[in-house]
Amino acid sequence: MAPDTVSLRYFLVLAQELNFTRAAARIGIAQPALSARMRRLEAQLGTALLVRNTRSVVLTAAGAALAEAAPPALAALDRAWDTARSAAAGELGTLRIGYSLSAGAETVPALVDRLMRGHSGLEVGAVPMATPEITPAVADGRVDAGITRGEQPGRGVRRFPLRRMRVGVQLAQHHPLAGHPEIELADAAAYPLRLPDRAANPVIHDQLAALFRDVRPEARFRTPAVSFDMSQRDLRDGVTLAPAGEAAVTTQPAGLTWRPLRGAPSLTIHLVLPREQSPLHRRVRTVARTLAHELHWLPD
Repeated sequence: MAPDTVSLRYFLVLAQELNFTRAAARIGIAQPALSARMRRLEAQLGTALLVRNTRSVVLTAAGAALAEAAPPALAALDRAWDTARSAAAGELGTLRIGYSLSAGAETVPALVDRLMRGHSGLEVGAVPMATPEITPAVADGRVDAGITRGEQPGRGVRRFPLRRMRVGVQLAQHHPLAGHPEIELADAAAYPLRLPDRAANPVIHDQLAALFRDVRPEARFRTPAVSFDMSQRDLRDGVTLAPAGEAAVTTQPAGLTWRPLRGAPSLTIHLVLPREQSPLHRRVRTVARTLAHELHWLPD
């Protein structure tokens, strides 16, 4: 039977002190208790570890061998315990986060950075995905977590509000409306409104289009010819406006600016996790909640 680790650690202290009184004081137990521990340890090993007399303690050959071999073994055991505790706390493993490009500009990098900070055993990868694919990917395990805008439909997941942001419009810096601190919905609707392709992001397309449902004359919507238009020429030329969340401010292309829409409801970004959650999922939830509080992503 392998000796208990407490007795083994006590033995190492005694092997350093070679004195029961000093070793017991250093450990913080009574000397008779330490003596009893050493007798049990020797009985478990079936050999003497110490030669005792009234004046000194001397290690036997077996005792000297154990004093040399035990520290690295105990250190390895400590690392095993730490690894188990880290795994149980969700601080160890590989985490894959699926996100849409529209939600990834600012929110996802902040979350990934916070997850990796101080957790060297945690590997985090962010995977850009089409918005409608994120929730199913979380549900079937292709990714561990998702970041989506709007209330994406799906089963087998739980959604947690991560961030609420004001809705406004991106527009050219030279546009006549750019001089307004806030833009009225009717004023924005006087220009063609640039929306993402509904097939790629039906929830956000419908949510943004709904802002202008009651505006008269009826708003005109324009979808880019490609899903990710790098040039944004129509915006730069002042021909269109693009409804967008406040995060657009931090990733503003040259020549464009952002203004809030007066009276528009906020846009919510959700953290999506599986309904059955592991310690790693719970770690993501805890870190996301802390980050949202610190950065004031969720107003009280």
